[in-house]
Amino acid sequence: QVQLVESGGGLVQAGGSLRLSCTASRTQIFSYYNGAWYRQKSGQQRELVAAIAPAGSPEYNDSVKGRFTISRDDTKSTLFLQMNMLKPEDTAVYYCAARTGPLSLAGNNWGRGTQVTVSS
Repeated sequence: QVQLVESGGGLVQAGGSLRLSCTASRTQIFSYYNGAWYRQKSGQQRELVAAIAPAGSPEYNDSVKGRFTISRDDTKSTLFLQMNMLKPEDTAVYYCAARTGPLSLAGNNWGRGTQVTVSS
């Protein structure tokens, strides 16, 4: 198991930017983990925002393509989500996730989440 801690959420106006970070414990093995960001909007199910495998190409939810960028620094056991051109509909709690196997809601290691609020 790996412990994950997110940071970087907050309140921003529409069109603005935020950068989320997620730092993992057990730094020696983080490079073997698939990493991802999910979000959960009020009253909705948690959804995948972006994912990145070890040395793999990133994948994105269609709703954030061209605006969000996921990246990782395995030397620091850290996952990032750069969010640009934010929209009010991006408002949600954002969760960092990691897993050595395929990502899944039931099987992931999760952070506690960080709130992102985009005002219009």
